[in-house]
Amino acid sequence: MKAVWYNSFGKAGDVLEYGEKGALDPGPGEVRVRLYASAVNPSDVKKRMGASQALLDQGFVIPNSDGSGVIEAIGEGVNEQRKGERVWVYNGQHRRRMGTSAEFITLPEDQVVYLPDQANFLVGACMGIPAMTAHRCLLADGPVKDKLVLVTGGAGRVGYYAIQWAKYFGAEVIATAGSARSRQHCEEAGADLVVGHPSPATGKTILEQTNGRKLDRVIEGDFGGNLPYLLDIMGTNGVIASYASASETEPRIPFYRMMYLDITLRTVIVYDMPWQAKKDAMDDITKMLLTGALKHRIAQTYPLSESVSAHEAIEKGDLYGCVLLEI
Repeated sequence: MKAVWYNSFGKAGDVLEYGEKGALDPGPGEVRVRLYASAVNPSDVKKRMGASQALLDQGFVIPNSDGSGVIEAIGEGVNEQRKGERVWVYNGQHRRRMGTSAEFITLPEDQVVYLPDQANFLVGACMGIPAMTAHRCLLADGPVKDKLVLVTGGAGRVGYYAIQWAKYFGAEVIATAGSARSRQHCEEAGADLVVGHPSPATGKTILEQTNGRKLDRVIEGDFGGNLPYLLDIMGTNGVIASYASASETEPRIPFYRMMYLDITLRTVIVYDMPWQAKKDAMDDITKMLLTGALKHRIAQTYPLSESVSAHEAIEKGDLYGCVLLEI
């Protein structure tokens, strides 16, 4: 099969190789998917740069965790009717070496999810990390109907889906944006109010617009950088669910201030979400794809052979939406 891989950590242009690798046959409970799209996410770039040093201990790595395609072979115990099914996949390169930047991937069947005909393969490849992370952040601590939810970085890949999930489940949604273009994306996703990134001035604006009502939930994309400003506008018993903290990787926690607000801090990583959370996300994604209720953004597409350019596009960080490989 055609594939992209690396044998050492480093810059995309230095370590990514394109050529032929062997596809794996499915074992019991597994399926082999003929992939037509693969998503490059920031975590894939970080792994390639050496974020998980043990990753190469067993040999080369085919990167990328998200993708979509058609089941073309099944292992023992898998329903025969799944053969030929259109699917999207998640956790393709989590705790394993063989990811989605290839023509085929073999996975346990519970990581291979039905993709309705209403969604094309490019959309399917966006569902794993961005859509599932957003779903978990929003709903891990109970229903959000009539809650006041803040999504920081609402124009980001996770934030864009988080706004949509929050509106779908009945929340009032505030999003933060750092530019006119980002603001437009937040509004298109359905945000009721868009303000600047967290700061004292932003907090004042939020309280003015909500008549003093404070936040019930926060979906946070830069926990360490934003926490000091969030506490000024958090309500008692509120929840901060964070999936990243790039600007402050070891943030200081003002414990007593948070304790006296009875705030819940939840950290979220899509790879190790509980099974029920994954299933809930998959079920809701299927419903949304069937009805066309989710909006999606494809920022750039590249052929598999140009994976270097796709990884570099993610590193550059100025795109709105998913960066995908067409296979």
